[in-house]
Amino acid sequence: MASNPHRGGAGGSLYGGAAPYRSREGLSTRNAAGSEEIQLRIDPMHSDLDDEITGLHGQVRQLKNIAQEIGSEAKFQRDFLDELQMTLIRAQAGVKNNIRKLNMSIIRSGNNHIMHVVLFALLVFFILYMWSKMFKR
Repeated sequence: MASNPHRGGAGGSLYGGAAPYRSREGLSTRNAAGSEEIQLRIDPMHSDLDDEITGLHGQVRQLKNIAQEIGSEAKFQRDFLDELQMTLIRAQAGVKNNIRKLNMSIIRSGNNHIMHVVLFALLVFFILYMWSKMFKR
């Protein structure tokens, strides 16, 4: 494959060693002397640069719109999560309050309810036991 001097091949360079970084017709980059900076050189022979700049401007505008939409969505979700967290905190406080009220009512009424349930269970067990003895014979 023959190398193209305008594309930075080994056949020659029009821009003093900058051709290996060449990206499009009319554009080339070169390293500044002794630094990591890259300089962009525009070849005025190619007039489609205005179209390229206009296209890039449109793409930047689209990216800006997308970034703004992402930002508004993130704000909406953050507000929603804050509201959900406040609802959860209120629900937890309500449950704690109801448990405290229930405990207070149990303490006030005493343990008679538990004793009544246990006695009822023993009575039912005794009746079932006697009933099974009667019909077994």
